[in-house]
Amino acid sequence: RVDLEESGGDSVEIGGSLRLSCVISGYGDVDHCMGWFRRRRENEDEGVASVQRSGSIPWYHDSVKGRFTISRDNAKNTMYLEMTNLKPEDTAMYYCATDRYTDNNWCSRPAYFAHRGQGTQVTVSS
Repeated sequence: RVDLEESGGDSVEIGGSLRLSCVISGYGDVDHCMGWFRRRRENEDEGVASVQRSGSIPWYHDSVKGRFTISRDNAKNTMYLEMTNLKPEDTAMYYCATDRYTDNNWCSRPAYFAHRGQGTQVTVSS
């Protein structure tokens, strides 16, 4: 069974920074895709960033390139999303997600991954 648990969401001011964490269990050492997506409005999920456990080149949505960084610590089974220069449009519920299918094209679509956590809220305001 795959379990994902996010943390780190908070309310910050415009230009602030946050680091989201996601503890992933259930894969052991099996390679898989991992990533983040966000939901700003009901039924509108948007992929934010993703990477393979084995260390592929990360994928980022254009709107977060240069501001967000995805990383992973395989020893801790934890994935991170460093978010800097946050903007009001980054306000959303952020979900971590994983999928065992590691095709490169599929790995760049975290909003469609098979498993997702409960989400952590990020609010950016002035």
